[in-house]
Order: sequence, then structure tokens, then C-alpha cells
Amino acid sequence: MNEHLVVVDLGYGDAGKGTVVDWACATLPVHAVVRFNGGAQAGHNVVLDDGRHHTFAQFGAGTFRGVRTHLSRFVVVDPLALSAEAEHLARLGVPDPFGLLTVDRDCLLATPYHVEAGRRRELARGAARHGSCGMGVGETMAYRLEHGELAPRAGDAPRELTRKLTVLREALGVGGPPVADCVAVYRAFAERVRLVDSSYTNGLVRRGPVVFEGAQGVLLDERWGFDPYTTWSTTTFANALELLDGAGAARLGVLRTYTTRHGPGPLVTEDPALELPEPHNTTGPWQGAFRLGHFDAVAHRYAAEAAGGVDGLALTHLDADVSRMCVRYDRPVTFAEPDRTARLLRASPIYEDGVSDWPAAVSHVVGAPVWLESYGPRARDKKASRPSLR
Repeated sequence: MNEHLVVVDLGYGDAGKGTVVDWACATLPVHAVVRFNGGAQAGHNVVLDDGRHHTFAQFGAGTFRGVRTHLSRFVVVDPLALSAEAEHLARLGVPDPFGLLTVDRDCLLATPYHVEAGRRRELARGAARHGSCGMGVGETMAYRLEHGELAPRAGDAPRELTRKLTVLREALGVGGPPVADCVAVYRAFAERVRLVDSSYTNGLVRRGPVVFEGAQGVLLDERWGFDPYTTWSTTTFANALELLDGAGAARLGVLRTYTTRHGPGPLVTEDPALELPEPHNTTGPWQGAFRLGHFDAVAHRYAAEAAGGVDGLALTHLDADVSRMCVRYDRPVTFAEPDRTARLLRASPIYEDGVSDWPAAVSHVVGAPVWLESYGPRARDKKASRPSLR
């Protein structure tokens, strides 16, 4: 492998980015994983051959392999959640999780105040909830857009952080822990991790192959998704390409052999009769139900186009007993139109049954070759078909 790899989900998330990144770090000469969007709401599941399992949120999914993680400036960092994640990794045998981590000083900080404000906002929506993860990431992004440089960042000195958190708490009108307690926790965090400036990513890229690990999915993108059921995050390749600054990279899109969604919003192919094992994705108190549907070729083709195209695909869940693909909708949906969400919610799928060669079918739909086939959650369950990925 002589180039970098950017991993992006071409669905609503949960397609298997974690297992793909873990496989890449186990088999390729990768020296770092760079996270380039999202925050603590990510949930990338990795299962090792010995049965150990971890849901990666802020640490990169290559951590079990000893591969370093860098949280770029596009990531919303939650030090409290990160500490809990590090403790779990340590219990699973990772000797020094924080020793494998670097954080850009410009990363926005998610705080308990953002969390409380975001949850209040979601509860106030009642039956019209958007499906928030309840982690305060969207509230953090919204606050930065409204208040600019007053938004707390990972590299803020204690005095500046105190001032910002005081203003933040008042502006959001929430309770939560005393500001002094938050400052103490965040400064302890800053002493445990290595804070770097934004030029650090350039050094990583020059040093050798890097995997850029995306969060969530293109169909949830803040621009290309289906408002209001979207994330406050750029889920396409855009952030990673900006960080690469012209360096070559292979763009890998990840898809399941069936389409899933966490929480409310369009899922044209949803089928309550589908019963497939899902050990790591369940109904959550904030995000809502984990929903299953047949492969939606229309939506996934749109996602690939919205992302600017892909060079190759990783197709997961090839061990699932599914054989149905939605090839079109019963009514036209123009994804460029502002009312696309309403149109999708009214659309019904038209299916092609009897799909058996999923790699060929999905390759035809997206217009890109399947480079990696996944028949289970472990790295050993993967089969690479592209020479540079073997």
C-alpha cells in the first residue's frame, strides 16, 4: 500500500467502517488513523479473533493494532467520554491508550452544558424528534456558528477556558457542574494527551500510509442529507481531502448488503419483517430504534455521487441472508430539490429479487469496484480483491 485510504459510509451510518479500518490496520503498513469528522456520537464496532469487542467513538478503530489516532481539527472532542473510552480499552489490554492519541488544539470541546442543552432541545420537539445521539455534538457545532471564537477548544489555557465556559453556560441557560470542576477535568485531560497544531497532519501524511476514518454516513451529511434528520457534520470525503492537502488517497465507500438507519427519518426500504442479527446496534434512549431495510440502490447511488465519487467499495454483511434490492421508487425523487425529505417519506420501493452476486450487483449500482468483501465482524472474515489492499 503506497497511498492513503479514506473510509466513508455511503449510507446512514453503521455500515461497518470500524471493522474495515481495523482490517486495514491489521493487514496494511498503516502508521496512523486520522478522524476527520463527528465526535463522541460515533460507534464503530471492532471484534478481535479472541472475542474482545470495543465500540470506538473517538479513538481510531486501529487502536487494538497499536496504530496511533489523531483527532483532527474537524472533530468535536469530549474529554469525559474519551476518558471513559480509554478506561475500557485499558481493561481490554491496550497498555496506554492516551499514549496512542494526539489532538489538534483547534478541536471544539463538547461539554456537559452542550449535552444538557441538546437533550432539552430534542425533548421539546416531542413526536417530531430528529434522532439526536444526545452527546451534545450538534449543540457544540451550533454554538460555534453563533458565538464564533467564544466556543471552547481543546488548546484553551485555563483562564481562557474558564471565561468561555462561564459565557457558554449562561448563553445556553443550563445547570450542570460548576465551571471550575469542568476546567479541572479538561486541564487534566490536556496534560494526559499530546496537543498539536494543525500542521501535524501534514507530517503524518508525509511519514507513510494513513487511514482517514469517517464517522456516520453520507445520507446524514449536513449538506447532502435529508433535513432535518441530519448530523452537524461533513460526512463526505471533503474534510479528509482538505487535510491531505493534495496528497494522493484512495476513496473507499462502505456499504452493507442491506440498508439500515438509527432513529427517525427516511428509510424507503424499511421492512419490519427483516430479522437479521444485530449484536452491537440497538434502540437507544436518544437516537431511537435501529431500523432494517433492503438494499436501497437509489439512495446509495445518490450518496456516492454526493460524496464526489468513490474509487472502490468495501461491502460488509455478505454473510447475511438477503437477496432483495430496491432499484427504483414508485415516484420520482429529485435529490437536488429542497423537498427531497418529504418526497422520500412518501416513496415506496420497487424491488429486484434474487440477488446472489452482491459484489457484482453493488459494483454495478455505484459504478465502482468492490475492493473488500466482509463476511463477518473480524479481520479474518475479510477478502481483498484489489492488489494494493492484499
